[in-house]
Amino acid sequence: MNNDPAVRLQDYQVFGEFGDVNPSISDAATYTFLSVEKMQQLFSEEVEGCFLYSRHMSPMNHYLTQALAAIEGTEDANVMASGMGAISTCLLQLCGCGDEIVSSRTIYGGTYALLKNFFPKLGINTHFVNITKLDEVKSKINEKTKVIYCETISNPLLEIADIRELRKIADERGIKLVVDNTFSPMVVPAYELGAHIVVYSLTKFINGTNDCVAGAVCGPHDFIASMRNVNDGAAMLLGPVLDSFRSASILKNLRTLHIRMKKHSENAMFIASELEKAGVKVFYPGLPSHPQHELIKSMINPKYGYSGMITIDAKDAETAGNLMICMQEAKVGYFAVSLGFYKTLFSSPGSSTSSEIPKEEQEAMGMTPGLVRFSMGLDNDIQDTLERILGCMKKVGLLK
Repeated sequence: MNNDPAVRLQDYQVFGEFGDVNPSISDAATYTFLSVEKMQQLFSEEVEGCFLYSRHMSPMNHYLTQALAAIEGTEDANVMASGMGAISTCLLQLCGCGDEIVSSRTIYGGTYALLKNFFPKLGINTHFVNITKLDEVKSKINEKTKVIYCETISNPLLEIADIRELRKIADERGIKLVVDNTFSPMVVPAYELGAHIVVYSLTKFINGTNDCVAGAVCGPHDFIASMRNVNDGAAMLLGPVLDSFRSASILKNLRTLHIRMKKHSENAMFIASELEKAGVKVFYPGLPSHPQHELIKSMINPKYGYSGMITIDAKDAETAGNLMICMQEAKVGYFAVSLGFYKTLFSSPGSSTSSEIPKEEQEAMGMTPGLVRFSMGLDNDIQDTLERILGCMKKVGLLK
């Protein structure tokens, strides 16, 4: 297998009904059968080229799953209507009443709320740990544990999960390592490094145009097939189906992901370096000052950089708020949640994407009120962008 995900994607070729360079969109919820036997077979197993019902799988969703599997280097994948749909169905396929999860404490707020507030209603409990401390991870694993869950690059503090070492721990205990690689598609080969299963919010970098929400689970064929099983598959029975038209648009955008990730990373590295030189406290894995810089350096595909996410500390919530409004007015980008857009996006995690995490727990993990998270865009003149950011920082009193 080629170790460049862009080459693997390039080699995934599929034609439309009339030889179209884009695959044809099947605008149907259900599919016909030419025999009773074939219908009965499809209710018990997957058959190549045959479709049952679009909640189970549609042709366009199949094309997208195969493209994603090619990028991640997995046997198979499944797409859902949101990143949270992917995370929840994946974990529910692995866990049941009485089971436990060991999760990183610094994760997307929606995932945190799912694990902390919703899963206990189903009898599934979670221990939150500092994922960078492997002894702490080990200490929370017991006979009830089924999953270690983490983000490759955490939201919003950009801590790095040592996927190789976490896989060793998971294998020693006979449990699964599930890794959310949303911040670093192509940048970090999470599956190759040891994740049993990789989940994505396709909404972000992978789609790149911020016009839809979608998610994916990438992993071994048997696990993905179990999620689609008509009798007990979480993806089949909970129904988080992705619309075929959205799959088609994501598949088209996917073809430029390698170009976009390089530019996102290039711009982020430049801005992070220059802001640090100016005296701003910056969290960016590509900087030698990042405490896990050497670890992430050993994990990345170098040609794709260190991803496009930067977090800075603007000291207090008021300054952070004023800075974001100023930057929006200066056309640096948009004061908005989410990430992976071609324009720069910035938000204050404590009051937005991580607001589900209680304030005392935010403080314990180092999430201060003044944090501002940047998703760097595809700006062509990044020097001009820097000057606008520095101008705003001076205007709000963060810099002199």
